[in-house]
Amino acid sequence: MAARKREATKVEKHNGISWLIMNRPEKRNAMSPQLHYEMDETLAELETDPDTKVVVITGAGGNFSAGQDLRLFFRAMEKDPAGRKRSQEAANRWRWERLYNYDKPTIAMVHGYCVGGAFMQLLATDFAIAAEDAVFSLSEVNWGILPGALVSKVVADMVLPRHALYYACLGDPFDGKEAARIGMINYAVPKANLEDEVVKLAEKLMKKSPAVLKATKQAVRQVRTMDFWQSYDYLAAKGQAIKVGDNEDSYNTGLRQFLDEKSYKPTFEPFKLGTLVTHQTKKK
Repeated sequence: MAARKREATKVEKHNGISWLIMNRPEKRNAMSPQLHYEMDETLAELETDPDTKVVVITGAGGNFSAGQDLRLFFRAMEKDPAGRKRSQEAANRWRWERLYNYDKPTIAMVHGYCVGGAFMQLLATDFAIAAEDAVFSLSEVNWGILPGALVSKVVADMVLPRHALYYACLGDPFDGKEAARIGMINYAVPKANLEDEVVKLAEKLMKKSPAVLKATKQAVRQVRTMDFWQSYDYLAAKGQAIKVGDNEDSYNTGLRQFLDEKSYKPTFEPFKLGTLVTHQTKKK
């Protein structure tokens, strides 16, 4: 099947970072069926793209996303049950099923409005940085519905129950500083510094072993719903699995650089990537 022409999204690639941009600035990046289809397909492409090391999810024109496009996603689909089902499946797949367990690290860069349904992709990404003056709002209660799809679930999982109830039931907006305070994002920065801070985080992530980073972020997510005994077994198996197909041979390379070569301090920095071939050549 031919790749869909991007109309509601765009991709920009720079130095290992792929910026996946919701691109409906005239609608504050409100999410249409077309946008959902494109995001779903593009995330699938970037997950196996060798030039993509980190994916940043953001929006064009000064906003993250104003949530679902009420006219196109809801009203226009009322008499098209098949179309509505397809668009709902695509919307849920990319905003949660793909992003939550994505192979590569993901960062949400939030500026302007982040409203309603956009909380799913916000909370599915591994990391989130926002402008201090970004506007977050679970506004569904104000227009007569509850936070649907998985929004209520993921908000309740991410923050303390009092915070989840307060903002879901009141619908009051809050800024980036408050989002950081309640644990919805990692931190907030002045808008002028936002992109630089995202790049800085992405560059730190790209210095880690890709195999270990992938396993670590997936493990932290999965053990949240396990008991202690399940976690013991899962993490032991996950640790062994890292060694299969790890191009860096991270376990032995890290030990060698720390114990034998004394070339790094793991408390403060990762081991150096790309040294395995040189080491094997020297041994010969």
